[in-house]
Amino acid sequence: MIELIIGGARSGKSSYALSLAEARDANLHFIATAEPEDDEMTARIERHQRQRGSRWNLVEEPRYLSRITEDFSETDVLVVDCLTLWLSNWLCSDLPEQWPEEKQNFQHGLRQSPAHWLLVSNEVGMGVTPTNRLSRQFIDESGWLHQELAQIASRVTTVMYGIPQILKS
Repeated sequence: MIELIIGGARSGKSSYALSLAEARDANLHFIATAEPEDDEMTARIERHQRQRGSRWNLVEEPRYLSRITEDFSETDVLVVDCLTLWLSNWLCSDLPEQWPEEKQNFQHGLRQSPAHWLLVSNEVGMGVTPTNRLSRQFIDESGWLHQELAQIASRVTTVMYGIPQILKS
């Protein structure tokens, strides 16, 4: 099963995904795409790890999510947090031209996986179009990614102010 959970910054989307996962009798895995590139991000990551507790297995994978889709079974629930950081990691990498292939491979792996996937991502397309080329590319790519994942997801939820709203079920 694939669930896409989208919301703005500090909307409650990650907490919602964690609560869905913890309500299940399953092996819990947190797939982190963030990279600790500065002190603030390092502190943020450490705070989130403490909040999750020892029930969670941590997998740090900032780029190649497609490589882990075969590693889990029907007894596993995975929270991937977050897809927009994953996209940023690709667009700012030395090999951004490999993004379309990685995105396609990840979606293929998701469709084949027997695990329960909770995909957390930021809604970034509701604002103005930026003047910066990379920012426009990021908004375009995240919008296309979200549309594609929403098509293959069994459930799509948007979270605003800590309140989940089911868009597709």
